Amino acid sequence: MDKDQQIQQKDQQIAQLEAALQQAVQTIEQLQQRIQELEQRLAKDSHNSHLPPSSDRFVRQPKSLRPKSEKPSGGQKGHPGKHLMMSATPDHIIVHPPDLCWDCQQDLTTQPILAITRRQVIDLPTSAVQIWEHQAQTKCCPRCHSQTTAPFPEQVSAAVQYGSTIQAIAVYLSQVQLLPNERVCQVMKDLLGVTISCGSLHNWMARCAQAIEPIEEQIKTALRRAKVMHQDETGLYVAGTRQWMHVACTKTLTYFGVHEKRGREAMDAIGIVPHFRGISVHDGWASYQGYLCQHALCNVHHLRELTFLAEEHQQAWAAEMIDLLLHIKDAVHDAQSRGHSALSPPVRAEFEALYRAWLRQADLLNPQQPHTGPVKRGRKKQSVVRRLLTRLRDQQTWVLAFMTDFDVPFDNSLAERDIRMMKVQQKVSGCFRSQEGASVFCRIRSYVSTMTKQGYALLPLLEMALVDHPISPTF
Repeated sequence: MDKDQQIQQKDQQIAQLEAALQQAVQTIEQLQQRIQELEQRLAKDSHNSHLPPSSDRFVRQPKSLRPKSEKPSGGQKGHPGKHLMMSATPDHIIVHPPDLCWDCQQDLTTQPILAITRRQVIDLPTSAVQIWEHQAQTKCCPRCHSQTTAPFPEQVSAAVQYGSTIQAIAVYLSQVQLLPNERVCQVMKDLLGVTISCGSLHNWMARCAQAIEPIEEQIKTALRRAKVMHQDETGLYVAGTRQWMHVACTKTLTYFGVHEKRGREAMDAIGIVPHFRGISVHDGWASYQGYLCQHALCNVHHLRELTFLAEEHQQAWAAEMIDLLLHIKDAVHDAQSRGHSALSPPVRAEFEALYRAWLRQADLLNPQQPHTGPVKRGRKKQSVVRRLLTRLRDQQTWVLAFMTDFDVPFDNSLAERDIRMMKVQQKVSGCFRSQEGASVFCRIRSYVSTMTKQGYALLPLLEMALVDHPISPTF
């Protein structure tokens, strides 16, 4: 082999080694990126991300996002106490006369009463169930001699049945307290001494849902006209398939709807957001952003994400942004407490300037990385820092909506509180067995949540619905 062939062979070997090295470098970069993503995923829990507390893998000392108060812990000095009040008209009176004198054992049975000391015990009667018999009388006409029988009330349709109060209690336990059907039957037997079947309970819930169907449509119409509306969604299982529970709510109204889809198809089918032109408060999910209404983002989500960047990525600007958002929140609260409807323009301008300044600093510390791999279609993947930074910059108006309009809250806690009970239902009872059961549950929960917000007692409301005379909320 001559010298030229040896050189050519060495060049080929060098080229192969360089290609292998380049491939190894790319593999190492991919693995490092994957390791970083997995480490970040492990570092996320309920205090620095959207994950629920039930998903926390390691129990950490809870770290509240609220700043410390100057007030001492526990009950505050001078706060009004609460205690049971005596009734002026007790149902039963039990007299306890003294028989003998404590000092000399003299008989006191015939002595006059000098004073009475009262104590009252509030309790339930031993038998809480009463039986009401309806007797339809039949009479003969003295003129034509035909017999006429009086009709029974419309709600008395069987020879023996349970009344509307018992039905309302059962529906309340199932749909409000979220007990499984069999446990509802057990509670009714243990506490009231009545035996009901799961089939009867299902029929009562279906009749209640049918009675309030017009009210459900009225709630949807009122939500479309609201100035500020909160939205959220959560997954659930219906007949073993993954579906989604959607909530749209205000301080006085709540609507729940279940759909097979999570995104725009579901929201269009529900029919509230497509006709809504107010301010929608949500967590920033892309499907919410495609509608013509105005938008406001949940800043508690931002606080959690910023906490993650400050703790896991040592991003000092994230901690400063947390302080700024909380400072703006306090300023808005103080202005509201003084009766102001908006922050002064200089104060707003100062907050907006600080907001942009911290984002500029974050942009300098975390420059967008050039793309080095093969060209792919779509948006380039960015780091978790760049993704949050981009959202805070491009959606500044939505982030600070609570500062510019005092009717907009700082967060989306209202929707999250409303939908949280859906997760409780799933943890207690699991999935819904049918689409009809899920729809009945959503309609009744929409009604009871709305009426609870408006200060109504729920048992009388359910009883009125079960006799087909539901009470409408205030719109």
